Amino acid sequence: MKRKTSGLLWPVPRYAFTVLALLASVNVYAQKKTGTYSTDKAIIDKGEALFQKNCTECHNFRQRGIGPDLAGVTGEQTYTYLSRFIKNSQLVIKTGNKHAVALFNEFNKVPMPSHLQFTTTDLNAILSFINTHKKVVAVEQDLGDLGPKITNPQPEKIAKAGLTLKLTEFATAPATSTKNPLTRINQTFVLKGPGGDRLFMLDLRGKLYEIKNKQFTTVMDMARLKPDFISEPGLATGWGSYAFHPEFYKNGLLYTTHTERKGSAPADFAYADSIPVALQWIVTEWKVKDPSASTFEATPRELFRVNMPSPMHGMQQITFNLQAKPGTADYGLLYIDIGDGGSAENGYLQLCDNPTQIRASVLRINPAGRDSRNGKYGIVKANTWAHDADQNTLGEVYARGFRNPNRITWAPDGKVLVSEIGFNNQEEINILKPGLDYGWPYREGTFKLVFAGKKSGIYNLPVHDDPKYTYPVAEYDHDEGNSISGGFVYTGNIAMLKGKYIFGDIVKGRVFFVDYADLKLGKQSTIKEFDLQFGDQKSTFIDMVRNKKADMRFGLGENGVLYIWAKTDGKIWQVTDCVTN
Repeated sequence: MKRKTSGLLWPVPRYAFTVLALLASVNVYAQKKTGTYSTDKAIIDKGEALFQKNCTECHNFRQRGIGPDLAGVTGEQTYTYLSRFIKNSQLVIKTGNKHAVALFNEFNKVPMPSHLQFTTTDLNAILSFINTHKKVVAVEQDLGDLGPKITNPQPEKIAKAGLTLKLTEFATAPATSTKNPLTRINQTFVLKGPGGDRLFMLDLRGKLYEIKNKQFTTVMDMARLKPDFISEPGLATGWGSYAFHPEFYKNGLLYTTHTERKGSAPADFAYADSIPVALQWIVTEWKVKDPSASTFEATPRELFRVNMPSPMHGMQQITFNLQAKPGTADYGLLYIDIGDGGSAENGYLQLCDNPTQIRASVLRINPAGRDSRNGKYGIVKANTWAHDADQNTLGEVYARGFRNPNRITWAPDGKVLVSEIGFNNQEEINILKPGLDYGWPYREGTFKLVFAGKKSGIYNLPVHDDPKYTYPVAEYDHDEGNSISGGFVYTGNIAMLKGKYIFGDIVKGRVFFVDYADLKLGKQSTIKEFDLQFGDQKSTFIDMVRNKKADMRFGLGENGVLYIWAKTDGKIWQVTDCVTN
């Protein structure tokens, strides 16, 4: 009986063990199959596309960015660890993994966003692409005595001002995605005309809205108008910006920027074939048939297009100087903020480090002229590089040396401010002047920037600094935030806010200000932080949107009303008061 019992019991666990062993062998085979870096070009190309869409905002293969340099990472960490970390870094950090925790601490305790949408096949494609970028031992350049590398540029913290902004819910933009961010609302504009003020708002996914009674009506749809239009991978790609001509109701002229697939048409500003093209940015003039219509029927005329080596840092804003009066020198001239397209971070400094290149600049053109190289717009003769007697420089360039000029705004006294999204360390506010060089890619904030192997990083300025560089009038480091969200000098009806330039941080959702009167070239002004109250609830944008990245922006409404919103949920808040704490 005992033998029988034993005979009856043994086959069950032995059978179970056999099944488990079989499952384990299948699992091992699956791990080997998916856990091996592929050399198949189609898979690697798919991985590159996914990387461009989801990773380039923070990572490259040459130096540390918002996240670590990924060159050689597949030789340093296991496939399993990397795939888990990409899928959900926050979960890996919570397990106490030493490498994950160290990265979390190194990058100011801002975790990498989760990518739960990635399938096993997606992860294999991404990692196979990353695996093609091996660690290269850089030949160290003799840069002389740089002094010690700076690891904490501004140890002092931004102080609270003891002021609370009261925010009242204004409206919620239509969702243009089912995934975060639900919207990519970007810019507001109040168009003044014979029939009264009209409030417009742009969604980078291709929609221009008019807001009436808090309702959104689509005025133009770029995806319908331009077959090659793309709004992926984000990073400001899509319908970038729009600007109504000062005489819009007379001439019907509207100007836009948008992105298209690489190779959609020959670029006016191209570069060597050895450098990749990720996409193209295009500036278009539209002749609107009926400027007073609720939807615009318009005929396009392309002004120029620019090749970019990565999706990052494109054309952030176009605008006219609305303070300029008819007959004055600046009237009807179009300003265009154009970033470096990720040139410097990807090792192509030659695409952005001098005025023979259009990238990393603020441009000023005359859209009514026709003396540009392509004959489609005018060169402003007063621009510094239009009259420097050098045929190689670009007369379109008004000022240069910007990595990613986020917003340009005119203060009431006519001074022009440009917010500049930084690299690893500093976020900037600059006073814009013609012909000046604001330093990129050799300066970041008020520090010397070096792209050179192990020496890459920032250093104190040399004792005998190059006088050609102009420095920001206010800056903050990445202990405080990650990407500046440019704002406005307040001119509304709240007395306590008058004379303050109000701005914030895109990622952390913090709202800051500087006293505008303190902004002077050659001086660093003090930044202070507001507390926030949403309705009756004191909170933060991060907590309100329940996301690690607030994705915050600023806009203006009628009579100088200030709006603040997060793309994450599309909810627009109006600043209705400011009180002392």
